[in-house]
Amino acid sequence: MVELPRALRDAIGLVPGGEVDITESAGKLVVVPVGAVMEDAARQRTVTMEQLLAMALPYDGPPITDEMMHRAIDAEAIRMWAAFEKQSTDDAND
Repeated sequence: MVELPRALRDAIGLVPGGEVDITESAGKLVVVPVGAVMEDAARQRTVTMEQLLAMALPYDGPPITDEMMHRAIDAEAIRMWAAFEKQSTDDAND
């Protein structure tokens, strides 16, 4: 699941909870609505990565490296796995 800010959803005519196809084209991500779109945006629109980033909220925090992102993803995966194992053990004991 990907959560897009309202400005981005409006830009491509996507309704809340709607589905998108995300593909790569010439080194850019292309986001295309699937299914229900707003009536005033009935035709499908694509958004380039540059357009997507231009609509993103500004970030004024410290720089974030790929290594920091990988550590955060790993930590969350470990946390989620531990929660899954606990739930499995609790279910087996019930």
